[in-house]
Amino acid sequence: MRLFLAVVPPEPVLRELDAVVQPLRGLPESAGLRWTGTEGWHLTLAFLGQVENADVEALEPRLERVAHRHPAHVLRIARGGRFGDRVLWAGVGGDTHALRRLAESTVAAVRHTGMAVDERPFRGHLTLARAGTVRADLKPLAAALADFEGSEWTADSLRLMRSHLGAGPAHYETIGEWKLTGSPRV
Repeated sequence: MRLFLAVVPPEPVLRELDAVVQPLRGLPESAGLRWTGTEGWHLTLAFLGQVENADVEALEPRLERVAHRHPAHVLRIARGGRFGDRVLWAGVGGDTHALRRLAESTVAAVRHTGMAVDERPFRGHLTLARAGTVRADLKPLAAALADFEGSEWTADSLRLMRSHLGAGPAHYETIGEWKLTGSPRV
């Protein structure tokens, strides 16, 4: 199974972002981009890659402990940007320190099971579009998202998600979810 850990914004927040993204899809600059849909939007905390069932069973209790140590926190989808000329994204605002701590804890939990985990630094974002093999000028699209400030929402759970890749767009399935029940830090 190809797995990752994530926080998923609620549907009203995703629809709000989608209303801003939809007009961008029709712009000349978006020709050739592969757009993601609201059903695939999430904040990846840690990417695990291929994982065996036995490893999932070893990881789940650790993720439950992570969730019990971290409180729910308020976030919002805010602004937009790009990773070079390959990826257009929407950013995250609000209690990003709590989100970063959650990401760091999930990576540590994965490491403690002996599983490999992507070691890239955490950058909270939702991937909106990918350029694929074609270079794209994403600057105008990122600029169109620069002032976006979505509604606040409470990130209250940690999800273990499976990627289903194929000929069409990727499909994601939640295979485990734990409520964030820790006490807020002061």
